Amino acid sequence: MTLLFWIGVAWLGYVYVGYPFILAVLALVHRVRPVMRDDFLPTVSVLIAVHNEERDIGWKVNETLRWEYPSERLEVLVASDASEDRTDEIVQSTKDPRLTFVRMEARGGKGAALNRLAELAQGELLFFTDANAHIGAHCLKRLVRHFADERVGCVTGMTSGEPHTDLVVGSGDRLYLGYETAISHLESQLGSVLVCDGAIFCIRRSLFQPVSPELANDLELPMRIGHAGYWVLYEPTAKVIENETNSLGEEFTRRRRICAQGVLAMWKLRRTLRGLRGWQFVSHKFLRWLTLIPLVLLLVSSVPHKGGPVFLLLLSLQLLFYLLALVGLLLTLVGRRANRLVSGPLFILLGSAGALAGVVDACLGRRFAVWEVSKLSRGPDPVTWRRVH
Repeated sequence: MTLLFWIGVAWLGYVYVGYPFILAVLALVHRVRPVMRDDFLPTVSVLIAVHNEERDIGWKVNETLRWEYPSERLEVLVASDASEDRTDEIVQSTKDPRLTFVRMEARGGKGAALNRLAELAQGELLFFTDANAHIGAHCLKRLVRHFADERVGCVTGMTSGEPHTDLVVGSGDRLYLGYETAISHLESQLGSVLVCDGAIFCIRRSLFQPVSPELANDLELPMRIGHAGYWVLYEPTAKVIENETNSLGEEFTRRRRICAQGVLAMWKLRRTLRGLRGWQFVSHKFLRWLTLIPLVLLLVSSVPHKGGPVFLLLLSLQLLFYLLALVGLLLTLVGRRANRLVSGPLFILLGSAGALAGVVDACLGRRFAVWEVSKLSRGPDPVTWRRVH
């Protein structure tokens, strides 16, 4: 039992503390220093794949066309993946020569829609975003200035953790995003951000390869670009804000899908996972997806342990952790607000369970080329809109 206990401790300690610590040490001896130019303004194609996004696509298109960027160097392309609501009508009602609309008659998923848009894009850079993502007018310039350095192949922003609600799942998600932001900053210092934020990232058009419908484009593209030897960077001033969901079911399903796609990518793109980026993938993603295993090891090995007051204290802390998660669960079920003291433990357990389920899905052959978006994260939010503008 003692061995199981220390395996659990080492596993969690390495994934959540050891990995970022090693990144920080590596950055001290091998930090990249890209050359940025604020006057570098290449042509940019914004790609938006949508399915039944009538609640958001109107403001999203109009917001994007008003970005602070030379109008003659910006185009927006929208692909409707067999939408059944008013999405197509809303997009087509926007009369702007910079806007291109494509209707996919048979639903093929986000990847297939993005591949079609990439074929039509004329920009030197491809900018990927989502229909419900509020992006500040200045963000595009902040991202593209990095591409003045020919060694840069991809730059990502990050979903903001700024709170506008105290709902339990949303509060836990912000805690997670804060941690991910710190990791991205460390990885960027090595020129090797592992995964982009699907709502706000940009790549060189010359480096685009058709994405697999079964994989997440914000994972597949940076994996390929990093393997090709280009830097993948994080721009901390490029923030995106999305509505939060307080649905445990939606969050569990989202985590499950993301991890299933990630495990499949690990297998299909295994030849790109060498050296630094291979170590990053195992440390940052794969071992974290299996977090539920060391959590169970710790609990199971602590209960019958007779190692004195130290182990008794550790067992007590674990039980407190699960108790707080239970409180968070109950608050969520009754629609009450909560702070991070309870939302953090609940979100960790929810995400860990969803991730492990996704790993199992991938191993059993389940695929996610097509999926439904989180309904509670859709629809413009007045508070969010004011924050962005």
